[in-house]
Parts: sequence; C-alpha cells; structure tokens
Amino acid sequence: MAGAAASEPGEVLVSALCGRVACRGFWETPARARKTNPEMKIRHERSRPVAAKGVEGRRDSDAGFLARLDWPLVAFLLAVKALVLLVGAQSFILYRNQRLGSLFGWLEIWNRWDAPHYLDIARDGYLAEGVEGRWIVFYPLYPWLVRLCAFVLQDRLLAAFFVSTVASVAAGLLLLRLARRDEAEATARASVFFLFIFPTSYFLHIGYTESLFLALALGSFIAAREGRWVLGGALGALASLTRVNGLLLIPALAVEAFLQYREEGRRWRAEWLWVLFAGAGFACYLLINAYVFGNPFAFLDAQDVYWYKSLTWPWVGLSENWNAVWGREPTEAQMVGWQELFFVLLGFGGTIWCWARLRASYAVWMSCNWLLWTSTKFILSVPRYTLIMFPLYILFARRRFSPRSLRQSF
Repeated sequence: MAGAAASEPGEVLVSALCGRVACRGFWETPARARKTNPEMKIRHERSRPVAAKGVEGRRDSDAGFLARLDWPLVAFLLAVKALVLLVGAQSFILYRNQRLGSLFGWLEIWNRWDAPHYLDIARDGYLAEGVEGRWIVFYPLYPWLVRLCAFVLQDRLLAAFFVSTVASVAAGLLLLRLARRDEAEATARASVFFLFIFPTSYFLHIGYTESLFLALALGSFIAAREGRWVLGGALGALASLTRVNGLLLIPALAVEAFLQYREEGRRWRAEWLWVLFAGAGFACYLLINAYVFGNPFAFLDAQDVYWYKSLTWPWVGLSENWNAVWGREPTEAQMVGWQELFFVLLGFGGTIWCWARLRASYAVWMSCNWLLWTSTKFILSVPRYTLIMFPLYILFARRRFSPRSLRQSF
C-alpha cells in the first residue's frame, strides 16, 4: 500500500504534463470508452449510417460521418488554437504596451512575414509588375481557397484563419488515422499531441500554408497505404499546388508502392502509376508562371534575387549559417544562425532515426525534405519547414514518458 500511495503523485504529475487530466477524452480510445460505457456503445450503434434512399439516407450518412469524427480530439485541437491566439494577444499587449480593440485586432497581429503576400494574391492574383511581382514564389492553392472563403466571410484575413483552422484540424485527424495503422492507440494519439506542441506549430493556426500542405500530404499517404492510389495521386497534385515539397510525394509514394509490391507477392498494379499525377499541381504552377511572366521558371529568378535561394550543396548554406552565429548582431545570430542550425540537426537526426524505426516511405519523405531545405545557398525558415516532417511526431510519441516509466526512472 505504501508503494502504491507513493506512486500517485508521480502519476498525477505526468498526467498533468501530458494533458491527460484536462483532456481525458482526448487520450481515451473511442473503442475502449464504448466498451466501458454501455450507453456510449448504444449511442455509437445508433449513430451508424444505414442503407437508405433519398433524403433520409443522406441524412443518416451525414449523421454517421459526424458521429465517426473524433470529437475529443477536435475539441483539443481547437482549444490549442484558442490558447495560441490568447497567449499571442497577451504577449503583444505586454510587449508593445498597446491595446487590441477587437477580435480582428487579435488576428491582425499574426498577419506578418509571408502572410500578407498570400492575402495580396487572394485579392489581385499574380501580377507581373511592382513589388507584387515577387509573390510568384508563393504557390496558388492556399490563396485561391482564401479568396473562395472570402466571398462568404467578406474578409480575407478572417478567411485565411478559417482555411488554416479547418486544415489544421484535418491534419490532426489524418495524422491520428495514419499513425493508427502501425502504432498502438495511445501512441497514435500522442503523435498528434506532439505535432501541436512542436515549437513552430503556431504556423498551423495562422495565414500560412503549413496546415493545408500537411493535411494534403497526410491524406496522400493514407490513400496510398489503403490502396486508393487515384485519390493519393489527386491529393498529391493538390499538395504540389500548395508547396514545391508536394513533388517529394512522388519518390515517397513510389517507395510505398514498392513496399506493397513486395508484400503482395511481387504482383504489378497499374494504379501505382497514379503516383506520377502528384506532379500535376506543380505543372499547373509552371503554367501560371508562363502566363504571367512568359517564363515557366520565373519563380526561380525571383527566389534567387529577392530571397537569395538557389540550389547548391548543403554545406554551402550551412557554412553561411555558421558564419552568421559569429558575424551578425545578436538577434540575427540567434534567428539565422543558432535556430536554423538546431532545426537542421533535428531534421537530420530525425531522418536517421526514421530510417531505423519507421516505414521506408516515411524515411524517404524525411530525407527528400531535409535535402531540399539545406541544398540552398541561404538556409532560412527551417524551423517552420520541419513542421511537415510528420514521422518525427510518431517517433516522439514512441519515446514519450508514461507514469510507469517515470517511476522506473526515479
């Protein structure tokens, strides 16, 4: 009894750190909850869609879809988003000694860095002249969705936050679904937790492409793992219409097809060729470049001139970051030097770890992304780019501390 009593504070401490006390429903397995709660099981059985025709059939199907959503997880993700916006607003007020007059003021403080450029594209499209001509380096799907939602919401900034909110919730649900294919339920759910506490995860909640791209990439992987290659290729095309990293789904999904080829007795399936369709979004982006500038690769010139990015060996850019540590002002030394180098090392270590522990297609995804970010003469924004390396969160979840492991370490 004494030993059991002594372990309780440790269990409460770790549970609180992991969010289990505040969000118990998030950590519980839905099937386990139904097993221990007969009323929930009855409600679950009643919520299943039944075969029917006409309007009633569609209503039952819609109700079934809503019932199948992991609502504790959705609530957790929305709570994290609200917390990020709240802490951001309070930090801004304290730092600037300035009031935020309205809800739009709470959103406007996040409309910085690249975010206003997406709003410019949503408003005007791509322009060939003026400073807006530089925005050709930003891919079109996200601003197109913002423009579409702005027709209803009547505000582009609000529309940008709406798109990112829906996409971030989708990314969390899809990561859970993908992780469940290979991991225990607790590990799969913990991987979502680690995604949303990652140091740069606030980009999932603001007017950036991270949430949309991550949701599309995860959806493409899930479709491939489930053998729905047409859908996988289509989602890959949308991903490459969002970010250039979408092209990296082609080698990653090609490896996934090879793994299934070996698992299924080395039988060829023609639908694997849909992997190549993931490049269709990038082809559309090249057509936009050609239409606006008369050159399908105009974005490369803009990247080189205004962002100092062009392909080279990884050690060229890394040496520049190392020099920035010692040759720039303290703020830039931290931002351009130490932080970039730390996340480059994190991505490299995570990639090696992924090759050792996870599926080869995930490791190819990690490797290709890491090489893309570092193979430039000026390495920048790697802390944000690392956010889409979703296998990292599965690996973190495998190594998470549980109350039992904490007691053992003590």
